[in-house]
Amino acid sequence: MPDILQNIYDVMSRGKALAATLLIGGIGFLAPQGADAGEFANYYYGQGGCACEAPSCDNGCDNGCGGCEESNDPWKLFSEPVGGFDIGGWTQWGYTSESTGMFNDIPDRFNNHQSWIYAEKVADGSNGWDWGARADLMYGTDSYDTQAFGNNPGRWDYENGWDHGIYGWAMPQAYGEIANGDLSVKFGHFFTLVGYEVVPATGNFFFSHAYTMYNSEPFTHTGALATYKASDDVTLYGGWTLGWDTGFDQFDGGSSFLGGAALGLTDDATLTYILTAGNMGQRGDGYSHSIVLDVNITEKWNYVLQSDLVSFDTGAGQNDEYGINQYLFYTINDQVKLGSRVEWWSSDAGFDHGGQSPVAGGQHSYYEATFGVNYKPIANLIVRPEYRHDWFPHGEYTQDIFGIDAILTF
Repeated sequence: MPDILQNIYDVMSRGKALAATLLIGGIGFLAPQGADAGEFANYYYGQGGCACEAPSCDNGCDNGCGGCEESNDPWKLFSEPVGGFDIGGWTQWGYTSESTGMFNDIPDRFNNHQSWIYAEKVADGSNGWDWGARADLMYGTDSYDTQAFGNNPGRWDYENGWDHGIYGWAMPQAYGEIANGDLSVKFGHFFTLVGYEVVPATGNFFFSHAYTMYNSEPFTHTGALATYKASDDVTLYGGWTLGWDTGFDQFDGGSSFLGGAALGLTDDATLTYILTAGNMGQRGDGYSHSIVLDVNITEKWNYVLQSDLVSFDTGAGQNDEYGINQYLFYTINDQVKLGSRVEWWSSDAGFDHGGQSPVAGGQHSYYEATFGVNYKPIANLIVRPEYRHDWFPHGEYTQDIFGIDAILTF
């Protein structure tokens, strides 16, 4: 058997026995006390045992209670807004055979990566002035990479008693918003516009993350950001922030611009350009941008090309980083989607691959190719197995990783 096929077989076989545990564990997280996973699944998804005393249309039951308009609608924690706020969330559990050094850095065990809850009121300016707000709170092994680590220690959720072993808490968003017509402005602590991949697990196809996303992009900002919908095909962004990854704190004079534009090139293609410029705080002074081209080739094929550039003066010298990521997705049906990601990332500073790859001076290249499946058996559950191959020519380093997770939304 060729070496690459043997490697795929070896890493995938290590994860097979955990797949069933992954699903049961994810469902069991939300189970009422005293109920086993099977009983909870029946209640949660309406697969038998439905009764009119339960909120039947919200949990998937439609027998004996007059029916529901959509039997496959996702179940929600609250079917109606609470005090004007939509409340929801998800829990994500996963296994990775090896550390990627990026989020998935605790290998060969079953981890709760994200247990997330949010409350949101969207500002709707279509009828004049309106206000909104949102707050997100999460717990899990991803907390360390979700906290405002661009802060001074002890501020907001960073090194402030929110960590408990490999687990911890983070509050990545807490902002207000006002809107009037086509203009809206959010102010507070919010997720970045930069890049294609995001921190919330529900926003990504893959379980693992790209080098470019993890190393060359901010995750959060604190400041103010305006969004103006100039037309159906043009959206403009502009605002001021306290640099990269800050939470209501300023590190070393952080003060920067965040903005850009999203353009609808055709009905099937969009181009987004987002930049940051100024003092980024911990990352130093400089400029970065991310360009994302998203094209629906056909009804089933989707292609994404992303290119990032980072150029910072860190005080210890100039650090330039470049990334090119290509994604190709194929939708088989409403339940199954296939995807691939191939990436080249280059950095002056290098990347310490979980302590396994020595950081060498000078510009070096890092590569990864990831292939995965998204399987959605029911509206609230998605399972994401993947195979990932990393290689660094300068260190003659290669690694094969099998990963699988499940996300249960509510």
